[in-house]
Amino acid sequence: MYKLNGTVKVVNDTVQVTEKFAKREFVVTDTSNMYPQDILFQSVQDKCGMLDGIQPGEQVEVSFNLRGREWTSPQGEIRYFNTLDAWRIEKVAQGMPQGGPSPMDLGSEPAPATGSTTESNEEEDDLPF
Repeated sequence: MYKLNGTVKVVNDTVQVTEKFAKREFVVTDTSNMYPQDILFQSVQDKCGMLDGIQPGEQVEVSFNLRGREWTSPQGEIRYFNTLDAWRIEKVAQGMPQGGPSPMDLGSEPAPATGSTTESNEEEDDLPF
């Protein structure tokens, strides 16, 4: 199992390849390297529907399996193919809201009371930890 984070570039329609086999291809741009790479994935059968809510430009994490196969042409030439079969795609949160923490988060602890009474100190001492 492998995972890749990136930006959705293309989401194609589902293609019915045979009566019993459907696939849907999509491209994710991996920007984790110096040179961004457009990576082609496919989802097959019941996994085609997981792309219905995904739009180009969204940040996603794709979980996939690497598949390889051998094919012999009618002329006898042997070729090898790889596919990346996606089985999960999740939208990735964009991180903290722009501008950092909200003003409500800043200074939310109450200021210590000056001249606290013995009663309030006893309440603090009653805590079991």
